[in-house]
Amino acid sequence: MSIDPSQLAALSAIVRHGSFDAAAAHLNVTPSAISQRIKALEERMGTALVNRGQPCTPTAAGTKLARHAEDIALLESHVLADIAPGSAKAAPRVRLAVNADSLATWFVPGLMGAGDMLFDLVIDDQDTSTDWLLRGAVSAAVTGAAQAVSGCNCHPLGALRYIATASPAFMSTWFGQGVNAATLARAPVLTFNAKDALQHRWITQITGEKLTPPAHQLPSTHAFIDAARAGLGWGLNPLPLVQQQLDHGTLCPLLPDKPLDVDLFWQTSRLMSDALAPLSRGIRAAAAKHLVKNSHATVTKEI
Repeated sequence: MSIDPSQLAALSAIVRHGSFDAAAAHLNVTPSAISQRIKALEERMGTALVNRGQPCTPTAAGTKLARHAEDIALLESHVLADIAPGSAKAAPRVRLAVNADSLATWFVPGLMGAGDMLFDLVIDDQDTSTDWLLRGAVSAAVTGAAQAVSGCNCHPLGALRYIATASPAFMSTWFGQGVNAATLARAPVLTFNAKDALQHRWITQITGEKLTPPAHQLPSTHAFIDAARAGLGWGLNPLPLVQQQLDHGTLCPLLPDKPLDVDLFWQTSRLMSDALAPLSRGIRAAAAKHLVKNSHATVTKEI
């Protein structure tokens, strides 16, 4: 089954810009033309591709097809760069999944060496970002899984080091008798969202027990640090982000010699590996500079 490129371009523009009118303006056609193209594409696919609303959003099938359109544009740009430099029409767009802490610490410098690309970043926990690859919604992802997703290549990046931190006043109030199972069970803890298992992983690593302390949810990397400094609770923060606060004493480590190293991996669609090679080199170089060596440094499993 072949797909009309103009229909794919219309779908991609709607997903990117959120409305038929904005997609029409981007493609220099009328909104009616966009509507006709989407209707024809949906009829050809036999399913709805766009949820009409404010803004318009893709269905599951629409998400896959829109990413397919972006992959085609990236592959075309990659080929043209080799055989006809300077002839590319526009910078291709790449959709990636990355965890918030990586984005806040080391990931952005890795994007700088990718050349002429536009990035659409999806923020998700490293332990669940593989779901985006499985759904065909992204072309690459930073994951916590050493096992390659089917159809993907997997390369180790290193480990992001976390340190359990709290304010001096919080330490005095809640951990005056030491950091142990009893005090950790009572002290309020900070969590990023319902998917965030880092604090509980660290508790189990330290105590050997599965505890359920009272918890705050703050889905922001920097608010997480601010909340710890304010004495709202304790939490695991990336060491690069809190080193200055630790040096100045505005934050204290719960146990200085007990960090949590979270292994990270770069997974890319195998079909897109050549086109994504400049990006992959940039990501791996940034990771080598900012992350610590992980325990799966030799894992490059491909299935």
